[in-house]
Amino acid sequence: MKLKLGVIFGGNTVEHEISIITAVQAMENLDQEKYDIVPIYISKDKIWYTGKLLMDISLYKNFDDLKGYAKKCVLYNKNGKYILQSTGLFKRTITELDLVFPIVHGNNAEDGTLAGYLETVGIPYVGSRVLGSALGQDKVVQKQVLSEEKLPIVDYVWFYDNEYYLNKDEIISSIEKFGYPVVVKPATLGSSIGIKIAKTKQELDGAINDAIKYDNKIIVEQAVKNLIEVNCAVLGNYEYQETSFIAEMKLKNEILTFNDKYIGNGSAGKKVSSVKNSSSMDNGDFKIPASLNEKLTNEVYDLAKKTFRVLNLSGVARIDFLIDGKENKVYINEPNIIPGSLAFYMFDKKTKNYTKLLDELITLAIKDYKNRSKKITSFDNNVLSTYNANGLKGSKKYKTQE
Repeated sequence: MKLKLGVIFGGNTVEHEISIITAVQAMENLDQEKYDIVPIYISKDKIWYTGKLLMDISLYKNFDDLKGYAKKCVLYNKNGKYILQSTGLFKRTITELDLVFPIVHGNNAEDGTLAGYLETVGIPYVGSRVLGSALGQDKVVQKQVLSEEKLPIVDYVWFYDNEYYLNKDEIISSIEKFGYPVVVKPATLGSSIGIKIAKTKQELDGAINDAIKYDNKIIVEQAVKNLIEVNCAVLGNYEYQETSFIAEMKLKNEILTFNDKYIGNGSAGKKVSSVKNSSSMDNGDFKIPASLNEKLTNEVYDLAKKTFRVLNLSGVARIDFLIDGKENKVYINEPNIIPGSLAFYMFDKKTKNYTKLLDELITLAIKDYKNRSKKITSFDNNVLSTYNANGLKGSKKYKTQE
C-alpha cells in the first residue's frame, strides 16, 4: 500500500517562490510507486490549499489564477488520524495523511513555526524538529551555541533595530573594531536576502538600514579575507551523520547573492520550466568536489557533522563554510536546514540520486517518529481528579455561568 504523503510548501515568507521550486522538484522526483503525493500549498496570505494540479510549476506564474485549481483546506488530528479537510460551509474529508514533508524556506515557516504546528497535530514529518529549526534560522543564537561548543565562527556584533536607532554611534563603533569590510545580515532570513558588504561607515549605515527592512534583529560579521566559500550537505539525525561532496562556490561578487543563487544570467525561467532532475542553484556557480587539500577537506567534513549534531538538526541540511585561503582557516558560516533543491546535487548521483535521497529522508522521519513515540510525554493519572480549589491560598470558588 502506498504511503499518503503530504508535501507542504509556500508560506508567508520572502522565500515563497524558492519554496515552490524546491517542492515541485521534490514531488516530481518522489517514487510514485511508493507514495501517493498530496500537494499542500500555503499562500502568501497564509491560506492552505490542496489539489493534484499544484504539482504543475506553470500554474504559479499567476497566483490569482492558481486558486481556481485548488481547494482550501486545514490539517488536524481526529482520533489519531491525520485529516486534510476542506473549509467553508460544507466541510468534508479530502484525504487522510500518513506523513508530511515540509519543504518551506524562511521566516514564518522554516524557523520552527510549521514544525511546531505539526508537533501539536502529532503527525510524523520529515526534517528538523522545533528547536533545530529555530536554531537553524536564527544566525545569532546558532553562533552563540556554536561558540559555546568551541566551534570556529567569525567575530560578530548583533543588535535589535530599536537599539540601533537609540545607540547608533556606539554600535557602529563596536563594529568598526573589526576593520572594514564587514558583512551585514538580517539575522533570521535565508537565500542571501538583505545581505550586503560594507567597506565604509556610510555603506555600513546604509546596509544596516536596508537589513532592518527585513528583520528586527541584525548581525554584522567580520569579513573573511582571501575568501573561499564551500558547502557540505549532511543527511541524518543525532545518531548518525552522512556527508555529501563538498561544493566550492564560484563567486561572481564578494558574496553569493540571491540573484547568483536563483536568477543568474536570466535563467530563472529556464529552471522553473525544467524542474525535474535540475537544481535551483545549478547554474555553473559552484564546483563539485571543491578543490581543497586533504586537511581542509577532512576539517570541513568533521565540522559539518558537529554543527548538524550540536544544533539538533535532522533530515538533510546544508552547512556553509568560509575559508581564509591564505591562512587555511575554516569558519562555520551557517546551516540551511531545508536547503534549496534539498541539496540533492551535492550527493554522489551513482549511489544516491534525488529519488533515493527523498526515500531515505522519509524512512528516517518514520524511524525518528517511532523512536519518539516510545518516550514518556504525559502521565495516565489525572492530578485534577483530586483538585480542591478551596485548598489553594487566595483562590475563589467559581460557579459556572451559562
